[in-house]
Amino acid sequence: MDPVELSLFSSRISAVCEEMGAVLQRTAFSPNIRDRLDFSCAVFDAAGGLCAQAAHIPVHLGSMAFAMADLVAAMDWHPGDMVILNDPFMGGTHLPDVTVVAPVFHGDRLLAFVANRAHHADIGARSPGSMPVSRSLDEEGLVIPPTRLVDRGRLDEAVLNLLVGATRNPAQGRGDFAAQLSANRTGAARLGELIARMGPESFTAAVAALNDYAERLALEALSRIPDGHYEFADVMDDDGTGCRDLPVRVRLAVAGGRVHADFTGTAAQVPGNVNCPLPVTAAAVYYVFRCLMPPRIPACAGAFRPVTLAAPEGSLLNARRPAAVAAGNVETSTRVVDVITGALATALPGEIPAASHGSMNNVAMGGDWQGAPWDYYETLGGGMGAGPRGGGLSAVQTHMTNTLNTPIEVLEERYPLRVTRYAVRRGSGGAGQRRGGDGLVREFRFLAPATVTLITERRRHRPWGLAGGGPGAAGDNRLNGRPLPGKVQVEVAAGDTLTIATPGGGGWGHPRSPAPGGHPQPPAPSSQPPA
Repeated sequence: MDPVELSLFSSRISAVCEEMGAVLQRTAFSPNIRDRLDFSCAVFDAAGGLCAQAAHIPVHLGSMAFAMADLVAAMDWHPGDMVILNDPFMGGTHLPDVTVVAPVFHGDRLLAFVANRAHHADIGARSPGSMPVSRSLDEEGLVIPPTRLVDRGRLDEAVLNLLVGATRNPAQGRGDFAAQLSANRTGAARLGELIARMGPESFTAAVAALNDYAERLALEALSRIPDGHYEFADVMDDDGTGCRDLPVRVRLAVAGGRVHADFTGTAAQVPGNVNCPLPVTAAAVYYVFRCLMPPRIPACAGAFRPVTLAAPEGSLLNARRPAAVAAGNVETSTRVVDVITGALATALPGEIPAASHGSMNNVAMGGDWQGAPWDYYETLGGGMGAGPRGGGLSAVQTHMTNTLNTPIEVLEERYPLRVTRYAVRRGSGGAGQRRGGDGLVREFRFLAPATVTLITERRRHRPWGLAGGGPGAAGDNRLNGRPLPGKVQVEVAAGDTLTIATPGGGGWGHPRSPAPGGHPQPPAPSSQPPA
């Protein structure tokens, strides 16, 4: 294709994703989707290959890119269909992330798909917020295998009633599902208009050309990594059930711009919920290498062709059903980023930043208030790792998520909560020639009894520094001033205060004598990984 035409095509299909996201945000009922923007939208080709995505949530988009081909091959598709799912072992990530997929036809020819994935703060788990300290998938909420929610344009009310009936707030759930359907209708309409204007053959050719172009750019960017093998290991604090210091290991094989990530040596899957389905692991791998590519590279399947991965089945990063996986999506994915960047720090000294705070610092809570149930879920930011070109940012989301916080005004209006402190955690970033970013402190006072679940990491092992830089401070969770574990469920009373101090990022460079490069110093994995 003509380069100008190809650029315009890339922008047009990306704009479809952006408009889908705008519709989803503006029509959703829950603060989690409407205010925090915990959702993602994408376009796929007829075989399930990624064509475009909006700048939404990395862990959503990378996992969809990895798993969509299997999903679309397993279903019979008709014009007007929409399929809903959240099963982590059939194309999902964890149960709160619900995906809705719609085919796009031109006449009777299937040419593409639009999809969105949104985090529902309540998907019917045993604890409010649907992020329990769980031991099996069934404890984490309603499991939705790929199911036709709309059949040839007709909404299946029985399926929808089953979905919303599993939640504590059916009206809110129904509104959020309707928003997801609306986003897909908008995306399908816009993509259909583009296909009609171009013609199906030209559209298919443009998708192929875009993927080939993205692959060429990716190979050129990744060829800067010297050929060789690079290894790194880090640990997860624990799984919430007593298994500690869970090793996550990677060996990168690089040759001619193509990279293979092998996670052999990573801990076996554990009883707790830090296990990952393989698409989540893939999302983290894709994310890191996408960061090494040009900013304007098309966000399509071709950009990921030079990157492959393998993780032993039954391991922490490729768990078998019915493993609990609620925290794998939010916590373990961040550690996969840490080990990939740690390995790359050896290959590209002076270019890779220190470890960021390494946790999404998940807070889930809820109960009954004024005669009605309520659920609240949020991820909290922390310190970004410093790099050779500057210090780390403070109090931000990093790597696998880029959601916003819940505005205090919204939180206090809708829930029996008061935010009594929200501040940068000064001095928590690692020391160095470039200081790591500071974490944050968020403090809640309860106006009514509630059940609270925390799923957090980097409470025992600090984010590592690079090139002589110091580690960031570990995170700290407290209830009425008393320490809480990193992963815990507690009952609180009216008047209780929950304080969460998130980790800082690692520093870069020795504070007194700048260094051009160096190796990260992570915590040593346990010599006896849990079975």
